[in-house]
Amino acid sequence: MTDRERFLACILGQPVDRPPFYLFWGPWGSTWTRWRNEGMPAHLYGDWSALRRHFKTDVPPFNIPVNIGPCPRPPWKILSENDQEIVRIDDWGITRRDLKTTDSMPEWVAYPVKSRDDWQRIKREKFDPHHPDRLAGNWKQACAAAMDQGRALQFGYYPDSGIFGSVRWLLGDEECLVAFYEDPDMVHDIMNHMTTVWLTVLEEVVKHVRVDHFHFWEDMAGRAGPLISPAMFTEFMTPCYRRVIEACQRHHIPVRSVDTDGFPDLLLDPMIAAGINLLLPFEVAAGCDVNLYRKKYPHLGMLGGIDKRQLAKDPAAIDAELARIRPAILAGRYIPETDHLIPPDISWSNFEHYAHAHRKMIHALAGG
Repeated sequence: MTDRERFLACILGQPVDRPPFYLFWGPWGSTWTRWRNEGMPAHLYGDWSALRRHFKTDVPPFNIPVNIGPCPRPPWKILSENDQEIVRIDDWGITRRDLKTTDSMPEWVAYPVKSRDDWQRIKREKFDPHHPDRLAGNWKQACAAAMDQGRALQFGYYPDSGIFGSVRWLLGDEECLVAFYEDPDMVHDIMNHMTTVWLTVLEEVVKHVRVDHFHFWEDMAGRAGPLISPAMFTEFMTPCYRRVIEACQRHHIPVRSVDTDGFPDLLLDPMIAAGINLLLPFEVAAGCDVNLYRKKYPHLGMLGGIDKRQLAKDPAAIDAELARIRPAILAGRYIPETDHLIPPDISWSNFEHYAHAHRKMIHALAGG
């Protein structure tokens, strides 16, 4: 099977020779440094594609390189910098402080939308659905090359394709949640307008290339559960999801995925009802168990669910973790992967063991 055929068949519950083997999530920057110091071949350093080739992985879906976020895409602006940190305004207009000495989440200093007037200005300046730069560049040729290689094509990527994600990215975590109560009309408008941006671009893309997968980046749950209730999801987000799903059905786009960290249980029923059929990454530390999800939601595609913390221990723990998720693999519609990026507490030797053991387990399902 080609990479595209295997991906689609696995997620859609069709006959498949084996699940895909991607090594989907890349390492943190400090993880690369540790691996280089521990003997990783020099030509692999900092090159995730080369590392995948080194471990003979399948090739994941290709992200169609059109602009569905701020447009024109402004360069990041440095506000201050020293040996320890750098403070910048990113392309979404978020002021963020990043440490230089270690990998960590940024400190989110300020967000661009503090009022309706801010949103109306940014909507005009950065989110014109018809801006010509959205379809600039050689994306048609890049997609044609990916299709020739037998890859699936994905529309939507972090952080530009979230419905909740866009509101959070514009207002900030706390302010966005308050806005659901204090200014619901603005929240509706942001979600509806961003959906219009994506669908406007999608309508042009499908004139030229086949699209297999529409992806939403949401990150709308923590360890304690979702950041909004199922009723709020249904009121605010379901109409936008249904607009996207209708377009996907019209253009024969079979996979519709959501990426949300944390423990999303309460939102799964409304997500699935809206038309989502793939979820990731099933963080084990937040309480997600892909074996349980597989039984509860037999028609949901899954990616993730391998506890990355076990990779930091020893080969025996890695083997036990791979054995733990084996029932979900055998049940189908599941691409086993780590439950997020690879942190620096995972040694190069442990990652080598994991990659080889993972590949052996997957290929054994196909008889070799």
